[in-house]
Amino acid sequence: MTESLADPHLRFPAATAAAGAQRDLVILGSTGSIGTQAIDVVLRNPDRFRVTGLSAAGGRPGLLAEQAHRLRVARVAVARQEAVPELREALTARYGAGEPLPEILAGPDAATELAGSQCHTVLNGITGSIGLAPTLAALEAGRVLALANKESLIVGGPLVRAVAKPGQIVPVDSEHSALFQALLGGTRQEVRKLVVTASGGPFRGRTKAELTSVTPDEALAHPTWDMGPMVTINSATLVNKGLEVIEAHLLYDIPFERIEVVVHPQSYIHSMVEFTDGSTLAQASPPDMRMALALGIGWPDRVPDAAPGCDWSKAHTWEFFPLDHEAFPSVGLARHVGALGGTAPAVFNAANEECVDAFLDRKLPFNGIVDTVAEVMAEHGTPTAGTRLTVADVLEAESWARARARELAAAAAKAIPEARA
Repeated sequence: MTESLADPHLRFPAATAAAGAQRDLVILGSTGSIGTQAIDVVLRNPDRFRVTGLSAAGGRPGLLAEQAHRLRVARVAVARQEAVPELREALTARYGAGEPLPEILAGPDAATELAGSQCHTVLNGITGSIGLAPTLAALEAGRVLALANKESLIVGGPLVRAVAKPGQIVPVDSEHSALFQALLGGTRQEVRKLVVTASGGPFRGRTKAELTSVTPDEALAHPTWDMGPMVTINSATLVNKGLEVIEAHLLYDIPFERIEVVVHPQSYIHSMVEFTDGSTLAQASPPDMRMALALGIGWPDRVPDAAPGCDWSKAHTWEFFPLDHEAFPSVGLARHVGALGGTAPAVFNAANEECVDAFLDRKLPFNGIVDTVAEVMAEHGTPTAGTRLTVADVLEAESWARARARELAAAAAKAIPEARA
């Protein structure tokens, strides 16, 4: 096996801060689900963390201004240039007379600039492949990267591998944080397989035929996790689990045939590692992202009381079921895409994002999301070889995939009028 991107046995030099020293953080995607929960962890541990910069898309300037003021950050970044006047107004209203306002960065490259700024750790909580450039900037600047933006690794795997140093990435997804912790129980040579758990989403147990009439409101009602619309729909189709299989392969350098998905509705076991002697180590905690976030920004130290632990004074029943690949073909498709490598994962991810948007706009049926992504993948053909992959290749592949997915979704909506109902 080659050196993995996220080996818990290795510690990136930047992570060896003096005991008790306050750690400077940059939080990307601060107004989203990941960002707001990370800020909750920071505010409850002011002696451990200091936030120096925040970035957001710009759609919630009031919340961004509130965060900036509470955390006393030096810089804020918004992706939308047109959001600056409203953000400046919100900041002025928050800050008292004579208080200096934080510097404002704006535009599509603002988060990337912030990711490369002086700090100890960058938490990338941006949703979507637009997180790739900030991921690369943080790694190239020598920052520890707490990675919640799985898409940047998936679409740009070879690019990330080329710049990341051993131990520089600490995964934040609950599944990959669980694997990260369980892997401490043995050497990499002793790992037999990784077992990634899935809640099964809101439609566990339904057949493919029963999923035909699913509505956006039903798909957004996740039984366990509170997430943004894109991630929630990805959980309902299990595309999210397919992306996590690709991410696990890239993070830990374990072959796809040794990465298994199992359905665990209670979401207490976040993932498991099976070792060659037959032993399996599982990481368990109530479904609360703050625990994985705290480990991501605090590694190699744990943050006391980051989130509630299991209440062992009460009875628990934890169930495990095999994945229904017929009803949810997304995981198998993702394995194929990951094995292809190159630009294939970028095409898969971009096409899926467009199809999810079409579904939320009621222009595509639920089953049409993965079916359309599969059609785009079939048309994509042989991807650009991973060894020659460039950022331009990724962007070009994504652009084509988005356009083609929109075309196919529009054709499906015309052919099936009820998809718009």
